[in-house]
Amino acid sequence: MAKRLILAINPGSTSTKFGLFEEENLVFEKTLRHTPEELSGFEKITDQFSFRKNLILKEMTERGIDFSSIVAVVGRGGLVKPIESGIYIVNEEMKKDLRNSPLGEHASNLGGLIADDIASSLKGAIAFIVDPVVVDEMQPVARLSGLPEIDRLSIFHALNQKAVARSYASSIGRKYEELNLIIAHMGGGISVGAHCKGKVIDVNNAFGGEGPFSPERTGGLPSYQLVDLCYSGKYTKPELKSLLVGKGGMVAYLGTNNFKEVCEMAENGNEKAILVKDAASYQIGKEIGAMASALKGNVDAIILTGGMAHQESNIQNIRSMVDFVAKVVVFPGEDELRALAYNGLLALNKEIKIKNYI
Repeated sequence: MAKRLILAINPGSTSTKFGLFEEENLVFEKTLRHTPEELSGFEKITDQFSFRKNLILKEMTERGIDFSSIVAVVGRGGLVKPIESGIYIVNEEMKKDLRNSPLGEHASNLGGLIADDIASSLKGAIAFIVDPVVVDEMQPVARLSGLPEIDRLSIFHALNQKAVARSYASSIGRKYEELNLIIAHMGGGISVGAHCKGKVIDVNNAFGGEGPFSPERTGGLPSYQLVDLCYSGKYTKPELKSLLVGKGGMVAYLGTNNFKEVCEMAENGNEKAILVKDAASYQIGKEIGAMASALKGNVDAIILTGGMAHQESNIQNIRSMVDFVAKVVVFPGEDELRALAYNGLLALNKEIKIKNYI
């Protein structure tokens, strides 16, 4: 019997990553980087749908992939309604919310849309999403913001945080559900989550303006000054939102959203780059400290992951701030493509429940 192919798709704010798996084995993976100039011509993120999908299909066609052997296409989940952790089949209700998200725009919204479009063109293929960014396991006390009209939301890199948590637990012969972990995903956006026995009981909203600034997001801002900026007349509402997510953080300070370039600028003696790089590490360390408090100091390990974990100077800065809390473990990059494909395989084999989005 021919082995089944599973295509995993992970659109990020500055990249499109995808991989083809034969059962559990990786056939190939590819990361396509997108510069701010490439994406500037798209008014909305969903307008990037055809651009990103066609890049994926072009690469696979050039590699001579047999599309008829693909049985599942698994996309990264986007800003749908808050849901529990798990794997979901893409349905019309989900696609509607991905196109017109109740929580805003993000590149991850494209994951389910592209997965469904490709799967629908293939006989018998199924489209899924896994652990979308809106997985919500926050404890009630973490939801209050200080203003009744505004609740704190759980929007974070759930897929990678859950994947590396399980990988780390397996590496020490434990179960994820037995451990208390602090996980910092450091990429185009940064989320730091407090994992308590398999549940993320608190996490900064990595999309909507909480936590550390990142390569292209402002993170939390002083509220009085932000109000003044909103009413300054300098920006429209869409322009302000674009400043917060897409044009803020490192790209606002230094003109690049590539953290590797920021580190190279710092190494070459650029004083502004040194300050920005160190400030980013500093804010991540502070957020880890906050999550240690959420776990009442009972922390088995701190895990640093995402693209920014490749830069040793960043790791050293953070480690110097937080290694008194717990040992620091580094998982550079992310394990999201394998997590997507593996969940798809488990669903096809009926080893995990496929959930319906309502």
